[in-house]
Amino acid sequence: MKVVRVAQRKSRSDRRIDLIEAARRAIIRHGIDGVQLSHVAEEAGLTSGAVLYHYPDLSELLVEAQHAGMERFYEQRLRRLATITDPVEKLVVTIRSGLPTGPLDPDVRLLNELGGAAGRNRVYGVLLTSLYDRQVSMYQSILDTGAALGVFTLSADSVTVSRNLVALEDAYGYRITARHPLIGPDEAADLILSYARTATGNDLAC
Repeated sequence: MKVVRVAQRKSRSDRRIDLIEAARRAIIRHGIDGVQLSHVAEEAGLTSGAVLYHYPDLSELLVEAQHAGMERFYEQRLRRLATITDPVEKLVVTIRSGLPTGPLDPDVRLLNELGGAAGRNRVYGVLLTSLYDRQVSMYQSILDTGAALGVFTLSADSVTVSRNLVALEDAYGYRITARHPLIGPDEAADLILSYARTATGNDLAC
């Protein structure tokens, strides 16, 4: 007897998750200002009408895609730190995890698109500010712990050092995705670590 397999239809929530991922890819490919409904539909393998069935407002889908990408980037950083207790190792890993793996790193390219649109779109600005503040807090926790243990001797208050570290991540991360011929992930990490050594009074050898 021949068994006929019937493909299960995706639930509405699963389809929306697929569309968010498709929108993320479309933003990376076409840019936040250039992405269109047809681009998202093509990435999802659906018609434009099918996309609109789940997201009647394309801008809502694009915001959700940006938010999902931002959360994934942040959660990945937290997971890398979850099992590390040494403040020195934690700081070094945090610095490296904030940089793109190369010019085509999809998560950082998406964040670059978010940053470019933040000045023109209030919602994107709120998302980017939220990510920035959480990353500053992540660094601040590491620095405060290291200072309390006597491992770090901070050159300024922990908030100032943390803000500078996040700003350096952003600046060098952009240089990497812009394909600067002399600044890749390793070079950028070394440059940020140079500042971190001065700011913490620790050679950060681990």
